Amino acid sequence: MRTLICTAGAALMLSSCSKYLDVNTNPNGPEVVDPALYLSSIEANYALGMQFDARLIGPYVQNFHHVTASTSASTGTNNADRHGYVRLSDFGGDIWRNVYWKGGVNTLDMIDQAKEQKKWDLVGVGYVLQAFGWQWLTDYHGEIILREAFNEDQNTFKYDAQDVVYSYVDSLTRAGIAELEKNSDGVGSTLFSRFDQIYKGDRARWRKFAWGLLAIQQQHLSKKSSLYKPDSVIAFVDRAFANNTDDALVPYLGQASTDANFFGPLRNNLPNFGQSAFIVRLTDGTVFTGAVDPRRLAMLTPSTDGIYRGLQPGVGQSNQTVSTSVRNLWGTTLASAAPTGTVGKYLFQNNAVFPIMSYAQLQFIKAEAAFIKGDKALARTAYMNGVNASLDFVRTYAPDLTAYNAARTAYIASASVIPPTPNDLTLSQIMLQKYIAQWGWGFLETWCDLRKYDYDPTVFTSFTLPDPYFVDNNGKPAYRVRPRYNSEYIWNVDALTAIGGFEIDFHTKKMWIHQP
Repeated sequence: MRTLICTAGAALMLSSCSKYLDVNTNPNGPEVVDPALYLSSIEANYALGMQFDARLIGPYVQNFHHVTASTSASTGTNNADRHGYVRLSDFGGDIWRNVYWKGGVNTLDMIDQAKEQKKWDLVGVGYVLQAFGWQWLTDYHGEIILREAFNEDQNTFKYDAQDVVYSYVDSLTRAGIAELEKNSDGVGSTLFSRFDQIYKGDRARWRKFAWGLLAIQQQHLSKKSSLYKPDSVIAFVDRAFANNTDDALVPYLGQASTDANFFGPLRNNLPNFGQSAFIVRLTDGTVFTGAVDPRRLAMLTPSTDGIYRGLQPGVGQSNQTVSTSVRNLWGTTLASAAPTGTVGKYLFQNNAVFPIMSYAQLQFIKAEAAFIKGDKALARTAYMNGVNASLDFVRTYAPDLTAYNAARTAYIASASVIPPTPNDLTLSQIMLQKYIAQWGWGFLETWCDLRKYDYDPTVFTSFTLPDPYFVDNNGKPAYRVRPRYNSEYIWNVDALTAIGGFEIDFHTKKMWIHQP
C-alpha cells in the first residue's frame, strides 16, 4: 500500500516517500514492538507440545491406549503401548521442537525486548516460562542441550548433564520471581493482560506459578538424599497456588481447527485411543475399595451396555460386541474419525482448557513431601485439599450435577478415600489420587512419579507394565524419550553418541533423578 502511494506521486515526492518507508533498519519487521505480542504463541505452544507428545507418554503412563494391538518393531504410534517408540520418526519430539524452536527463540526475543523497554513483568514471565520449558524437556529426555542451545555460530551441540539443567532451572525461576517483584523504573507492558492467555497479566499469579515450579522440581529429587528437602517443597507449595482459581490453564476457542484443542474431535487426533483399564480400576471401586469415583461420570465413558471398561497396554481390542467395546476419549465408537456433531467430553473437547499446573497437583506434592518427612497430619490435610480440589475441577464437566454431587458425598465418606486418621494415610493413596487428578493432562508429571517409584505396584496399586515390551527394550520399561530424530540422529551424531543415544535400549536408561 505504501509503495502504491509513493508511485502515484511525482518525482518531487520520492525523497519524502523514502523517509516514510525508512522506519527501521531491520528489513524483516518493526524494531520497537511490545514484547507481550510473543506471549500468546509461546503459551499455546507449550500446551500443544505436551498434547502432541501425549500420544507417546499417555500410553506409557496408561492414561489411554490405542485400540489396535501391535508388536511392530518400527511402525505405528501404538508402539507406545509397549513402552516403545517409532524408529526414524519425530513421533514424541514436539516438546523438544517447542523448547528449541517455537517457544525457545521467541521467548529469548521477548525477554531481550522486555529488558530494553524495562518491562520487568515480561522479563520475569519470560524467565519462568523458559525455566518451565527446560524442566519439561529434561524430565522427558534426561540430558539435553542447554549451554550451547542458541549459539548461532554452531551446527552441532553438546549435551548437558541433568543435574546442570536442574540447577539452571532453579536459578532461572528465582530470577523470574525477582523480576516479577520489581516496581522501580519499569513501565510495564500495556498489552500484557491482553496477550497473556493464562493469567491475563496478573504478576502475583505468575509468581505463584514460579513457586509451584520450584516445588515440582524439588519433589523430583526425593531419591537424592543430599539434595532433597521436603521442608522446602512444603514452603514452596505454600507460596504457590491458593486454590483452583490459580490453576494455569491454556484456553481454546474451539471454533476452527486453528483455534481448537488438539484433543478435541474437530482436530481428530485421538479417534483410536480409548481409556485405560488402569484408570477404570482407580475409579470403579476396585482399587479404592467400594468407592465409586464421581469423576468417572465426567472423565470416562461406559460401553453401551452401561459397564465401564478400559484397554490393557499392548493388547488392544478384539472380539468385542458393539455393546461391550470400549468407547474412545470423546465417548463415541472407536473409529478413524469423529462422527459429525461430536462434542467430546472432559478435556477432550474442542473448547476445553489444557492445564499445565494445578492447585490439586501441588497439594498432592505437598502431601507426598510431608509423608516422606513423617508429618502425617500435614500430609493428610494436603491430601484432602488435593482430592477436593480435583473433585471441584472435574465437577465443571459433569453431565449431571445432581448425580455428581450425590456420588461425591458418598465417595469422600469412604475410609478408603479419606483416611479417618493421619496414621491411616498411605503413600499409595497420595500417588493414586494425584494420578486421577492429572489424568488427561499431567502426563509428564505422572510419568515422573511412576519412574521415581520404579513403577512399583505397591505404590501404584494394580498398575501392570506391558508384556511383552517393545522389541528394543530388552525386557525393561521406558525411563526417557529419545531426543528428536531429525534434529539429533541426523545432524548431531557425535554429541548424541557421547551420551549413548544410539544404544538400542537408550530409552530404558534411568536418568540422574532416578538414581539414588
